[in-house]
Amino acid sequence: MSDLRDLAELDSEGATPEREAATKRSTWVSVIVNIVLTITQVTAGLLSGSQGLIADGVHSLSDLIADFVVLLAVHHSKKAPDENHHYGHQRYENAASLVLGSLLLAVGVGMAWSAVHKLQAPETIPTVHLMALWVALGALIAKELLFRYMLAVAERVRSSMLVANAWHARSDAASSLVVGIGIGGNLLGVALLDPIAALVVGCMVSKMGWSFMWDALHDLTDRAANEEQVAAISAEIRAVPGVLGFHELKTRKTGDMILADVHLEIDGSLSVTEGHDIAERTRINVMTRHPVLYLLVHVDPVTLPTTGR
Repeated sequence: MSDLRDLAELDSEGATPEREAATKRSTWVSVIVNIVLTITQVTAGLLSGSQGLIADGVHSLSDLIADFVVLLAVHHSKKAPDENHHYGHQRYENAASLVLGSLLLAVGVGMAWSAVHKLQAPETIPTVHLMALWVALGALIAKELLFRYMLAVAERVRSSMLVANAWHARSDAASSLVVGIGIGGNLLGVALLDPIAALVVGCMVSKMGWSFMWDALHDLTDRAANEEQVAAISAEIRAVPGVLGFHELKTRKTGDMILADVHLEIDGSLSVTEGHDIAERTRINVMTRHPVLYLLVHVDPVTLPTTGR
């Protein structure tokens, strides 16, 4: 039985270094891009008089903060279980997603509030410089490329936290598009389009932030795995020789992993050792073939009907 346990531990740990390295690498790329964009956009926005571009720069700054939140979460979530965290620290990833959503919501509301004040005093809206348009278009291209890169990495390592951070970058790309349109309209003589663009960006960011917050909150309050994952785990359990049936399969998310427990129905005439071996094989099969951090198995003996001759 020790060989079975060793196999489970090796399989569960094998992907960790690659996942951690990919996460850190993609996040540091995002850090560099967002530092450059924040400085460029805010400086150009101040020089050109574009509120939309300044708002977009602040959005890039929120991305930068979010990147460091992700790096912090990766550092803590990789820690092994300890006396205070018996199931490990994977939920740091859920907490990080909650923080990312909170940042997005706060930044979005702030941008929208500022734009509304500007729209209430249209005479204070300046005509922006052409430089703002070129900076906005450059930021749009950079953010879209960053989004595609980060999402590809997130899907490869199957990290919901990285998916959230990738879509944070996509929200920046969408905001740069809106800002570019607003600046273009301002240059054509429709001054209101610049703060309107800032308002639209604020609403977009707020909506995405709320979505990430709500999703992370559900995971932190023991949301079950999705139907596809539960169905796959159920099929794996049924396929184990000696398992006559099962009931009370329960799951809950921890980071991108799953904690689960199940009651197995096993022939009551088997010895304790035989029943234990079936339960152990079930546990190992599920943990090595599915994103399950731990499966708690309870054995329920079943009396099989006797057949007469």
